Amino acid sequence: MKKSLTQLITGVGVVSSGLIPFAAHADFIKDSSGTLELKNYYFNRDYREEASQSVRAEWAQGFLLGIKSGFTEGTVGFGLDAMGMLGLKLDSSPDKSGTGLLQRDSDKRASDSYSKLGVTAKARFAKSELRVGYLVPDLPTLQPNTSRLFPQSFSGTQLVSNDISNLKLSLGQLDQAKDRDSTNYEDMKLTTVSKVYKSTALSDQFRFAGGDYSLTPNTLLSYHYAALDSIYHQQYGGFKNSFGLGPGSLKTDVRYFKADKDGAGLAGDVDNRALSTRLTYQYGGHSIGGGFQRQFGTTPFTYLDGSISYLFTEYQFTNFTQTKERAWHARYDYNFADLGLPGLLFGIKYAKGDSAEVIGFNGEGREWERDLDISYVVQTGPFKGVSMRWRNALAKGNFYNDVNENRVLLGYTLALW
Repeated sequence: MKKSLTQLITGVGVVSSGLIPFAAHADFIKDSSGTLELKNYYFNRDYREEASQSVRAEWAQGFLLGIKSGFTEGTVGFGLDAMGMLGLKLDSSPDKSGTGLLQRDSDKRASDSYSKLGVTAKARFAKSELRVGYLVPDLPTLQPNTSRLFPQSFSGTQLVSNDISNLKLSLGQLDQAKDRDSTNYEDMKLTTVSKVYKSTALSDQFRFAGGDYSLTPNTLLSYHYAALDSIYHQQYGGFKNSFGLGPGSLKTDVRYFKADKDGAGLAGDVDNRALSTRLTYQYGGHSIGGGFQRQFGTTPFTYLDGSISYLFTEYQFTNFTQTKERAWHARYDYNFADLGLPGLLFGIKYAKGDSAEVIGFNGEGREWERDLDISYVVQTGPFKGVSMRWRNALAKGNFYNDVNENRVLLGYTLALW
């Protein structure tokens, strides 16, 4: 462990040493920051029924060392960011591996350790920023999976501009993806969803562009477009609004997607439209909400393999995205700061889906899932900043094995400077 951690620090240090030639510019150094995040993660997924693998359970320790520079002075400022990641196996066995926490070999045995290094060159002009290299974009059309030890990441180019008042523009192209438990970049593909789409269809070009316009301080309109070359393209339209109602506030969020095959359609036919809605009322520490979701068309929802969907039913185990599936969802959250216990949060959510058409299953596909989430961040004392979180999910469906899943996370982020 000591040797691996030393290698991680050395790797990021070598990259950050490239910053030295720019040191003549005070903002480059003055606006820089360094953090070390420690993440202890236990994952247990029990399929509850006879299956080829009835349980997946692993325990791992992660270290994430991040260094961000400021920008050099001048009309165009330049900078460099680096992220080093080290994962250590604390407990795993071949018959229980595959949780996504640890890298594993062809014999399904998890590696004792694995590491990653991401480097991003950046440039700033006015209120626009160009980033090239290691990317973890946050887009309605692409949500990298960040639910394990390390995030799914991509290599490519992204430009984000805030030069036009009330309008945020984002565009770029991704070349390859690196899964959350992998150390290698690979070409991208479409999530198969019950084997509807061909998993052998690969592409090295994911293009995206879009804008988010603040019509008023409480109203946001969005449009985004994305295309995985020769496989599929997708459009997204979004509407968010909030206003005071009685002693609290009411929030409305509507998300609509439309996807078709792109070019040759190497993964097969793509014909999906998806509507996902949520209405939330917040009062004091209480937040209660719910909504309706529906898949239209002849194929399931489309999103990059390894990523997650930008749908309100993106739950801990499933996301209710089968062909023609409809779902109702509800959630309740409470912030105990309202009772004088800052740092303590509780959440529960439930979704139920039906009318799903699933390849290989004869009849109407039905499923439901209930998730619990309790977290606490220590506010004072020698352990200030230490976070603890327990997540539990129970999912049942008539076209897959029942699941009971528990995740326990301990974390701490140390600001180095």
